[in-house]
Amino acid sequence: MRILVVGSGGREHALAHTLIKSPDVSAVLAAPGNGGTAGVGENVPVADTDVPGLLALAKDRGIDFVVPGPEAPLVAGIREAMESAGIPCFGPDAYAAGLEGSKAFAKEVMLAAGVPTAAYATFTDARAARAYIEKIGAPVVVKADGLAAGKGVTVAATVAEAVEAVDEALVRGAFGQAGATVVVEEALVGEEASFLAFCDGKTAVPMTACQDHKAIFDGDQGPNTGGMGAYCPAPVLPPERYAAISALVIEPIMREMAKRGHPFTGILYAGLMMTASGPKVLEYNVRFGDPECQPLLSRLTGDLPAILAACRAGTLTPGLVRWSPRAALCVVMAAPGYPGSYPKGMAISGIADAEADPAVTVFQAGTRRDGDRLVTSGGRVLGVTALGDGLAAAKAAAYAACAKIRFDGAFYRRDIGDKGLSREEN
Repeated sequence: MRILVVGSGGREHALAHTLIKSPDVSAVLAAPGNGGTAGVGENVPVADTDVPGLLALAKDRGIDFVVPGPEAPLVAGIREAMESAGIPCFGPDAYAAGLEGSKAFAKEVMLAAGVPTAAYATFTDARAARAYIEKIGAPVVVKADGLAAGKGVTVAATVAEAVEAVDEALVRGAFGQAGATVVVEEALVGEEASFLAFCDGKTAVPMTACQDHKAIFDGDQGPNTGGMGAYCPAPVLPPERYAAISALVIEPIMREMAKRGHPFTGILYAGLMMTASGPKVLEYNVRFGDPECQPLLSRLTGDLPAILAACRAGTLTPGLVRWSPRAALCVVMAAPGYPGSYPKGMAISGIADAEADPAVTVFQAGTRRDGDRLVTSGGRVLGVTALGDGLAAAKAAAYAACAKIRFDGAFYRRDIGDKGLSREEN
């Protein structure tokens, strides 16, 4: 089987790295890929949002299965385009992908499905949004409705901060069309967890719960990023609760999508806040998280192509999805200045030294090949991921590996996994 992985991040390197291990896979292409996917298969310079170009590529290169990594091609209808040409494609159709493509749509579906979530209102008019915020007070959350690369969410501690977020989206157009509508919702208090499930339209098989770290600095300080690290399993959501959480936040969405004539196939990711009154959904994603994908796939012992194909075919069974008993932890090494502006083209060294530990895999995100050199090309550069017999061991291995890798101005959070370790100690 020849597989096309769509995307260019650490998630896509992890997908390619895992897919090629299957005896049923003869080749993996990545479009557009990065320095890491270039070491797994072949990179092809087609943008992940260029659905006609990706379709032409799949036809030209005899692709048997397409695996989109990011949300944008799914929202743009890549599944329909591929399937109409007879090329199997993993993931939801464009309507169901709206669960991530539009936060307002996701909220409407949650209400229809009876999924617990924060109280909210949507606005296209800045004056009305400001008045609502002044009425309900702070803290409050302001979200750009559409896709904003993980950066369209402001958790505002004050009314002034919330009003500024509204003006940034609705007045100054910082997020373009993605911010033409904003969702203003109550700020939930608790600890976050990422709960993902493989779905085939009628059956959902949960993955192990993860915890992502969105803020740029230790202690969850500073602006939000695309994710600075993740680990699994996450003690905040233990395995004995997976079935109940799936029944609360995954299965109702699948029933609602099926009722609307768009059965959900692919990966449904519920971003949860574990509040004092129970779990509530912050948002849905319709693909693997990045960086959650890296520790999840590091622990997966089942055959990934078989799982993805079963999701598409409606034949998913829990027996296909098997996990290592070890913990996994991913630390994102970032370029100086991220999530703001940052330099590119800095030489990276030390990956081979880091991967001399068999427990460590360095997944590449913002990298590219420059002749014989590997150089930076993005803000989140590497996802240094390690397995360990327990969370503490996985953390120690990941940070020991980070210490061996060099590029100018590299930085990373030092507290990935600490919340989980604190729960294990108590």
